[in-house]
Amino acid sequence: MARAAGVSQATVSLVMGEKWRGRVSEPTAEAVRTAARELGYRPNLAARDLRLGRTRTALLVVPALTNEFFARVYTGAARAAAEHGVGVVLYPSPEGTGPARDPFASARATLDGVIASSMAAEALADIREGGLPLVMLDSDPERPEAAATVNLDIADGIRQVTGHLLALGHRRFAHLAADVDSWTFRVRARALAETLRGTAGTVVRTEAAALEVTAGRLAAERALTAPGPRPTALICDSDTLAAGACKAARRLGLRVPDDVSVTGFDDLPLATALEPELTTLRLPAEAVGEAGMRALVAVLDGAAVPPASLPVELVPRASSAVASA
Repeated sequence: MARAAGVSQATVSLVMGEKWRGRVSEPTAEAVRTAARELGYRPNLAARDLRLGRTRTALLVVPALTNEFFARVYTGAARAAAEHGVGVVLYPSPEGTGPARDPFASARATLDGVIASSMAAEALADIREGGLPLVMLDSDPERPEAAATVNLDIADGIRQVTGHLLALGHRRFAHLAADVDSWTFRVRARALAETLRGTAGTVVRTEAAALEVTAGRLAAERALTAPGPRPTALICDSDTLAAGACKAARRLGLRVPDDVSVTGFDDLPLATALEPELTTLRLPAEAVGEAGMRALVAVLDGAAVPPASLPVELVPRASSAVASA
């Protein structure tokens, strides 16, 4: 394997033993992994796990399975786990973002660590009792409970959306805000307020809504029929809420984007199923899951893992246009 990868036997030992970080470059480590795959190498995981006292099982906790974002997070985590011979148990918490109960008896005895997406650290107290390593995704990076955090640059995403609409001449906004008390949605509201504060003449009305189409429609109807000048742009915390906003506009006899622009967040397949297609933010959910699993493996190997923040991308489509008068 060393000859195939063009490295020393010591380097192969470091990479295959997951002790390469800080000693071997990522391209060199990948060259060793590629050689291992091509040569059909399979490490004796049972022997190594017995020595390290590991079960090679990680628990991935998500608030729900109905949101495609979390399915994609799982896909990325499972892909990275397979590279390291780790099994993944997916646990959709029955309480959503609330306290997550231990999913099975004596969970801590059968797990190496926990990865939690879009949840608060305190919601995982029951599962983590006994000090299981925790990697938090799309969650507050300042919480001390997490051994590592992987986040999306949510604030920059909001700045991209808001800047796009400001450039189109919009000054009257409504924010269809997810009625969920979590870090990611608090960041969105704060970033929106801070961005608009820098532009004179802007106003924003906030309407809270559950993350579903009907709730989004009702919130948009409230925003569009409230006393005073009508908003020319609806900034939605999810593509699902944006779909509801588009329905509300049609029911009120308004045209998207001629009378009101609508933006979403996530870039789900729903975004291109709508007509007009939805301007939204593309979130690299699979990359988040993959980075989270790699972070957990590194933590288990005793490495210090710096906080990671992954970029998001504005995808302009036909649901946003120059502001109406």
